[in-house]
Amino acid sequence: MIYNTIFAKSFSRYEQKKLGYGAFIGFLLIVLSLCTVFKPYLVPIHDLNLKLSIGADIKMLMVNDTGGSLKIAKDIVTEILVEGTGNSQHMIEDERVVPKKPVNNATRISPQIAKDNAIKTLINETSISPTKTEVEKIETRKVEQEQQLQCVSEARTEYCQTQGDIRVHGNSSSVYVVSHKTNSLAENVSWIIRPYARKTDAYAMSSVRKWSTKASSSNQVPQCTKNHSIPAVIFSTAGYTGNHFHEFSDIIIPLFLTCKQFNGQVQLIITDKIPWWIPKHQAFLKKLSKYEIMDIDKDDEVHCFPKVIVGLKRYHKELSSDPQKYSYSIKDFRDFLRDSYSLKRVNAIKIRDIGNQIKKPKLLILSRKRSRAFTNINQIAKMAKGLGFKVIVMEAGQNMWSIANVVNSCDVLMGVHGAGLTNILFLPENAIFVQVVPYGGMQVDWLATNDFAKPSEDMNIKYLEYKIKLEESTIIQQYSLDHMVIKDPSSIVKQGWEAFRSVYFDKQNVKLDVIRFRPTLQRALELLHQ
Repeated sequence: MIYNTIFAKSFSRYEQKKLGYGAFIGFLLIVLSLCTVFKPYLVPIHDLNLKLSIGADIKMLMVNDTGGSLKIAKDIVTEILVEGTGNSQHMIEDERVVPKKPVNNATRISPQIAKDNAIKTLINETSISPTKTEVEKIETRKVEQEQQLQCVSEARTEYCQTQGDIRVHGNSSSVYVVSHKTNSLAENVSWIIRPYARKTDAYAMSSVRKWSTKASSSNQVPQCTKNHSIPAVIFSTAGYTGNHFHEFSDIIIPLFLTCKQFNGQVQLIITDKIPWWIPKHQAFLKKLSKYEIMDIDKDDEVHCFPKVIVGLKRYHKELSSDPQKYSYSIKDFRDFLRDSYSLKRVNAIKIRDIGNQIKKPKLLILSRKRSRAFTNINQIAKMAKGLGFKVIVMEAGQNMWSIANVVNSCDVLMGVHGAGLTNILFLPENAIFVQVVPYGGMQVDWLATNDFAKPSEDMNIKYLEYKIKLEESTIIQQYSLDHMVIKDPSSIVKQGWEAFRSVYFDKQNVKLDVIRFRPTLQRALELLHQ
């Protein structure tokens, strides 16, 4: 109080008033300066020009890439949509699942860290699949009433749908959505798509060619050199092509979900072409499209279409579909496969219908040579014959006609977990599928469940599982009982996927205990009676 009195007396009343005004103005300047300095940190999302609008019954996320940050924007938005759910997005490399850990503050994760996590992080047995609300968002911008570019990002895939005056230039990996009117919406709007349906798997996507889908005015795009009257779909055969499981889960089933709507009137355009892939799946591809597949990468022509889809639709679960979302179920896909390969059997045998048992149920034992092979396959076949099965032993190969017809002729299929089990897709309805799960702890169990057990439920196939004991694995011949490989498989997970795969998948074979396994085949016979 004394200090305030002395201070007040040292100034006249006029001077005190002047000093007050000065202090107030100074305070405003300080506040303004602070707002200017910290504005970028308070609203970083504005720098990405993300605008949320609500259209007719659909929420649309509109992204305008004005600063070269479109890729970062898409990554951030994908993470924001799953924020706070506690669920993982899963990536499979060869025959494994790599979960991406949930991120609470996605804007703090750099693309490089995300890539490293995708490659190095291994499966967490507590992970679950994303829900519908987490896995999809729509990024769209209408160029004008009749010209549209709509891009969709989901848990496992990204794709852009375009219609109107669409021009495709393979040599530059560009798709142009042409607007014949001069407006701002037709400029500087583009999406980068890698047209392979496993987008969160950094290792797989690294080999997939990038395609630019751009909305442009007519005076900024090349002129048409070839005109087409049908829609086109652009897809890649890079990624994990060569692995039978991934060929179906990442390409074949997504192709069906994307193209079936056109009833054969669609031009398939392939990028990252692998020469042997087309002959391998020729029967399916010819059924899907009446036109010869176009190899686009080195094509310098400008192809014009009324509609183009860049990338493929894909359900986030393996070997599955959601008919409410994609219009087609996995049953529809299996029916399509049956027609493609002229498969005769729709239903498996019912033993009660054959009376005197003259016709025996067929058991197919899928064999393997390089790893996870049955070392006593003759004993297994002999035991199965004793139960009343007609036994066929076959290794899944490149000849799709052969494997499709053999599998379809059988009532029971059994094999060790691996890509060859994908051929259950050719089994008739109500057939029995027996998956032999190798030694490897909860991580291997998780793969067996999500790659084949759960998908088989939607295929109207009856599933049986046989988990081998340590004594049935050749791992026991390679390591002592106190080794961590045997004691704690989860500790090997921490060493990285390559180490885990080498031990439990690449260097493990199975000597099935036929006495212990016998009840599983007996149960298969019981199911065939139902």
